[in-house]
Amino acid sequence: MEPLQRLIQSVNKEANLHPVGRFITHERFVSLISIRLRAEYFFKRYPGILEQPLYPAWIIVGLQRTGTTKLQRLLAADPDHRVIPSWEVINPVPLNLKLYERQLSKPSVISHQSSGSSVYPDPKDKRIQFAKTSVRAVKMMSPGFFAIHPIEYDQPEEGILMLDVSFLSTTPEAMMNVPSYASWLENTDQSPAYAYAVKLLKFLQWIRPAKRWILKTPHHLEFPDLIEKYFGEVHFLWPHRTIYESVPSFLSMVTYNQMIFSEDVDEQRIARHWIRKTGYMLQKALNYRLSDHNQKKFTDINYKDLISDSIAILAEIYGKSGGMPPELKSCVEKHEKEHPHRKYGTHKYSLADFGLTEADIDKHTAHYQKFMADQYE
Repeated sequence: MEPLQRLIQSVNKEANLHPVGRFITHERFVSLISIRLRAEYFFKRYPGILEQPLYPAWIIVGLQRTGTTKLQRLLAADPDHRVIPSWEVINPVPLNLKLYERQLSKPSVISHQSSGSSVYPDPKDKRIQFAKTSVRAVKMMSPGFFAIHPIEYDQPEEGILMLDVSFLSTTPEAMMNVPSYASWLENTDQSPAYAYAVKLLKFLQWIRPAKRWILKTPHHLEFPDLIEKYFGEVHFLWPHRTIYESVPSFLSMVTYNQMIFSEDVDEQRIARHWIRKTGYMLQKALNYRLSDHNQKKFTDINYKDLISDSIAILAEIYGKSGGMPPELKSCVEKHEKEHPHRKYGTHKYSLADFGLTEADIDKHTAHYQKFMADQYE
């Protein structure tokens, strides 16, 4: 309750939402609370859900705009991988509590991937239509957003939404101006959010089994220690891109985001907040990585290589777990053909758009830049 109360207070006092923004935010909060309520229904009715171990996970932790979405969607082409498509991210727990009674009432379905996948999602599942409507709404309110981040109802999305149901995530500060909430969040234990996210992931893998989780969100850069603590067997995939490109690209995305909710959108305010925040996130990730022999838990991926030769990148990743399945190459090539780079247009941005210079970026990311120079010398 405290995170929700603090967020509501910050939204009311600082976000300056326009009427549409207030309506969307209100509905979103109600939806998040409802998700928890439905989840608790299933946890109590089917205790086996929480008794199962969480699948091993590959966690994509790169900064925003470094190819994290592309990498996740390529890995999603592997049928052994469990991802959370957009329609399921928005509502991870079914709206109709009786719709998937068969999967939920038969724990043996866990060991039979085909039987779980063949009936999920059900054509009558209202969540799919809800997601399609949401995609159309974003296109209408912010048509330029899709050139930055393509939203498709059946493609994987950010795992940060599993944290949103605890009202402990950086999603609000990316959507609107909530500085007091953001400051409080940065100094608050995130353990409850990660613990509950694991519960939701267990529900999702129960209802549609697989062998490995593929999850991603830049938010995890701050909390690799909590990922390891609550998720168990994990390996981090860290895409990297020139910081002078990734930062203004993300600032542009946040600007488009906030315009959906408010007419009071200040690019320089956004820049001040997120440049410092970016440096903080990178520092937290590096502190974890460079201590306690954690280096071996990471695989680095160069953004340019991912764009130019994704098959080679996937082969490198799979090389750490026995090799890339031969049949996967054709699946990946099919995905690449259907979802080409810049499918929705070209995203144009620059540091100057936000009154920034490279020196402003250096001030907060020097440690990371040195680390990257050493990695790729």
